[in-house]
Amino acid sequence: MRRYMKAVRAALLIGLAIWVIGPSISRADEATAVRFAVIGDRTEVHVAGVYEQILAEAGRLRPELMITVGDHIEGYTEDTTELNAEWREYKTLIADIKVPFHLTPGNHDRLNAVERRIFDREIGPAWYSFDYRTIHFIVLDNTIWEKSADLPDEELKWLAGDLQKNRDAATTLVFMHKPFWYASTALGKPDTLHTLFKAFGVDGVFTGHFHEYFSGTFDGIKYTSVGSSGGEVEPGPSGLQYHFCWVTVDGSEMTIAPIRLGSVLPWDEVSVQQELLVEKMKNMGLVCGKVPLDQNLSAVDQPFTVTVHNYSAQTMRDTLRLNSVANWTIRPSFQVVDIPPEGTASFAFTASCAGNMYPVPKVMIGFPLTSGKSIPIETPLLFARQAVCMKAATKPEIDGDLDEAVWSAPATTLFDSDGEPAKTDPVEFYFAYDKNYLYLAARCYDRAIDSLRTTITEHDGTVSSEDCIGFFLQPDTAKAVAYQIYFNTIGTSSDQKLTPGEDGWYSGDRKWNGTYHVKTSRGEGYWTVEAAVPLKQFGVIGKPGATWGLNFRRKQPRYDVAGEWQAPLDYNPASFGWMMMR
Repeated sequence: MRRYMKAVRAALLIGLAIWVIGPSISRADEATAVRFAVIGDRTEVHVAGVYEQILAEAGRLRPELMITVGDHIEGYTEDTTELNAEWREYKTLIADIKVPFHLTPGNHDRLNAVERRIFDREIGPAWYSFDYRTIHFIVLDNTIWEKSADLPDEELKWLAGDLQKNRDAATTLVFMHKPFWYASTALGKPDTLHTLFKAFGVDGVFTGHFHEYFSGTFDGIKYTSVGSSGGEVEPGPSGLQYHFCWVTVDGSEMTIAPIRLGSVLPWDEVSVQQELLVEKMKNMGLVCGKVPLDQNLSAVDQPFTVTVHNYSAQTMRDTLRLNSVANWTIRPSFQVVDIPPEGTASFAFTASCAGNMYPVPKVMIGFPLTSGKSIPIETPLLFARQAVCMKAATKPEIDGDLDEAVWSAPATTLFDSDGEPAKTDPVEFYFAYDKNYLYLAARCYDRAIDSLRTTITEHDGTVSSEDCIGFFLQPDTAKAVAYQIYFNTIGTSSDQKLTPGEDGWYSGDRKWNGTYHVKTSRGEGYWTVEAAVPLKQFGVIGKPGATWGLNFRRKQPRYDVAGEWQAPLDYNPASFGWMMMR
């Protein structure tokens, strides 16, 4: 293969701290793909820090070389002191790059005679070529002209000779700053450079200048305009702004991928300790008191508190905010937070809801993960619907008929998980109690009662995948323990105990098994469940004035629908409503 001696000569003239001559290349190495990064424009009202981040991200992909498409300094001046300072600054930016680094001149670099003289002295020839493994690279200078035919004869003659000399290269790529092809080749108009490229088998052309990414293939040549890598930019049709291009040449195949700024992160971007901290903060950092809703799903100036736990080693300075949504009014809309590391603070609010709790406001704050870096944490405002649990004067007969007077205060309004009215068939849920038992019942109407999906007969089978009802019970609201119980249409049950872990996530213990006396029945267009649940298995007794955490649901998998009393359904009893024992 050809070694890239022209690149060596160019590097000596450039005088940059770059590595152009690498180790000898074996035949095995020649057979592998070549991967390199193309860096876009840095200047024209450049944004500080962006170019450096682009270079860092490109470097993380371990390219074999990097090459620019121009505009490295702001330029546009004849002040030699300023130009020298700008080139010193640029060389500092690329000083630590440990792969061959090649520059394509841009109009900001060589606009006037003074800039061209300093560029030639500081960087080197404005047009040149070099070889890297099986690829022949050509860099052109089109910085002060506006179309191909305007290029000086000397450069065009050199280009034709270089293409002729290297026409047998496996891959030939051309780099120049201005995309002359945009106003000529792309519109089907003649273009001097494209004619040469086509005649000598050029495979790809890379340009910059416009600060927007776009591409096209013409006569088998892939043209790519690389957008901004630091200069001022407006999003193009795709919304792509700061980026670089990753090019892979593998034999006769070449792929080009624009990579957005912020897409190539360091391996240690997030440590496992930070991830655990974030999970803890998400699950336990914001504790929202519940807003009680009346039977009309309304609330008027109900006080509630939000407690913030700062588990970070950084001071949390931010505002605790609640977003504005229809039907809810929160006062105040925000509070200033200043909590030291490992500190806790509570904040008082009032809430009013005008008859529809969905959508629910979100409580939001920024969590300081590390110095100078925070992440948003949010949790929905918690509310509590209230279901009446009637005291049974006499123990109801558990026969599935629901004909006792105690079944007289049904809860009927359910919601989808997104807060829309449930699409299930109508259902009535009932609750009753005495000292020793909690009584649960439901009448589920069904448009196709003869096609109920029920096959599970063993306890703790997949009852929740069939036509069924489910209850989520928190017998003691002072304890973060709850129980999940499902019954299908033939009375098979499945259950588990729900407890929180240290990170705040709730998990189910399927080894816990409750005791139930349950019967079901079917009528014309409905089925029922009636169950007596011994309270001693929860360690409580039934008494007037007691309040349980409660949620319940109905599932109709035949129609792929479910209805929930408090949506979305969550194992965490903080999301439950209240069952009030009368």
